[in-house]
Amino acid sequence: MSKIEEIEKEITEEFELFGDEWEGKYEHLIELGKSLPLIDEKYKTDDKLIKGCQSKVWLHSELKDGKIIYSADSDAIITKGLVALVVRVLGNHTPDEIISAKMDFIDKIGLKEHLSPTRANGLVSMIKQMKMDALAFRARG
Repeated sequence: MSKIEEIEKEITEEFELFGDEWEGKYEHLIELGKSLPLIDEKYKTDDKLIKGCQSKVWLHSELKDGKIIYSADSDAIITKGLVALVVRVLGNHTPDEIISAKMDFIDKIGLKEHLSPTRANGLVSMIKQMKMDALAFRARG
């Protein structure tokens, strides 16, 4: 099992603690958003905004010691929790690990069917941007 798969499993187990009770899951998402390492204000620029998100989501990525470090922020609390989740899963991994991540936990915890269509699209856009950044870092060698 890869490190990313281990993190996905941890998240799945966390959300299973709430059973079918989505109010608790949303509260957990909000708490995750509060623990998100904030993006430096200098990166809160239009070129760092994720396209396809209804709310504003800024994402910055940088390569350190062969691993991509993500920082992010959002102006909406649920969305901030969503970006915190994907940063937790994909952050601090190599470009190849990020590119090949399946992100199965999203379906396992039932996230897509419990998000509004615009939030679900935003989540897909976040993951897509993070993987595109990983592709760019890999291409630079």
